[in-house]
Parts: sequence; structure tokens; C-alpha cells
Amino acid sequence: GRVKRVIYPAGFRWSKDMKSVSGTDLCMHAHVGFLVRGAIHMQYADGCVAEFTAPQAVVIDPGHDGWVVGTEAAVLIEFDFLGDTVNRFGLPERHSHA
Repeated sequence: GRVKRVIYPAGFRWSKDMKSVSGTDLCMHAHVGFLVRGAIHMQYADGCVAEFTAPQAVVIDPGHDGWVVGTEAAVLIEFDFLGDTVNRFGLPERHSHA
């Protein structure tokens, strides 16, 4: 795995900035880490939402759209195992209430 620092600029939205690159309707990557600056909003296909404001631990299931809230960039320190993040952290393959 790797530890990485991800900076999402103000105005970033996954569905606007990354959807065409990924080829999926929603971000299908799990995110686990610590938000050190800024605020982010997640919305899942079933309508569930999650908001995180620094400083705060972050666990985001696959199957979300997300965006930066406000005018400050969001900085996330993320623990990433590429395609195995879901398994390493015991997360669902996709967000659901089942």
C-alpha cells in the first residue's frame, strides 16, 4: 500500500472532473484517511450523504460522487491499496444499507 496526500482544489467535483476519465457514473474507489484541511461532501446513489470537515478521519465507500465544500482546498492524507483498498479495510464493494 501507500500513503498519499491528495489535494482537491476548491470547486472540484468528482462527477464534473473525473467521471469522463474513469468511465464510471460514480467513483468506485474506497477512500480511507484523514482530512487535514477543508471540507468535502459525499453523495451515494441511494441518496445517503456524508460530510467531513477537517480535522476528521474519513471512510468513504465505493459508489459515490464527491465535491469540495466552500472556497478552501481539501487536503486528504489517504491510505491506499490500489484495487485492494476495499478488502484491506473490510469495506463493502459498493455503498449500501444491506
